[in-house]
Amino acid sequence: MARSLIGGLVATGMSNKDISVSEPKADLREKLTKDFGVNALEENASAVMGANVIVLAVKPQILQEVVTPLGSLVAKAGPLLISVAAGVTCSSIERWVGSQPALIRVMPNTPALIGAGISALYANSNVSNDQRALAEKIVTAVGKTVWIEEESLMDAVTAVSGSGPAYFFYVMQAIHDAAVREGLDAQTARLLTLETTLGAARLALASTEDPGNLQALVSSPGGTTEAAIKVLNDSGVRDTLQQAVSAARARGGELAKLLDRD
Repeated sequence: MARSLIGGLVATGMSNKDISVSEPKADLREKLTKDFGVNALEENASAVMGANVIVLAVKPQILQEVVTPLGSLVAKAGPLLISVAAGVTCSSIERWVGSQPALIRVMPNTPALIGAGISALYANSNVSNDQRALAEKIVTAVGKTVWIEEESLMDAVTAVSGSGPAYFFYVMQAIHDAAVREGLDAQTARLLTLETTLGAARLALASTEDPGNLQALVSSPGGTTEAAIKVLNDSGVRDTLQQAVSAARARGGELAKLLDRD
């Protein structure tokens, strides 16, 4: 995700000289400098020195050990903190930093890797309007954004869009496998499945209709689509998908509680 953000920012016009990155591995530092021309440094403290925005793009399990040593610097300089660590609450980061920083949580998803992500942002009460605009500018380098006003909804966001690509990959694989079983070769099955998925998503985005209404438009009475939808309904697929999202949301809450412990 860090590489995606760096690449997106450089591609959208930010000077690579204004971006410093902390990376402990020498080979990866060299690659960052070669690929993007950014300042790649070994130590976190060196990378954040003088920054007005610090993006925390690390695994949730190590975020505490990353931010705690930066506490005095954050308290003195007052940079905006942007965390993309899933499940780590603002209160945890504030406690680890030891102050009340301007802090924004971001929940991106994997299509951000190709600039087609959708990210939800939540800002604590210390974030100014200018900082909100700056954070949005940074995150839109890898896709679209939405703001949520209640941090508790981050678990729902994670369940819908954070984990969401996996649900669609699951369905794509099932349709691909069904196509092969019906006699199509694997390459044709893949192309038909992926292009149909892309086309359906683009049609839904271009339309003002709910997806359910678009489905009804395709489902002629007594036709092939209606026969397929009947099997899905009779098998409880809608309820299963809703249960899956609820399970992901609940697990997100559980992980947040685990990560909240010192």
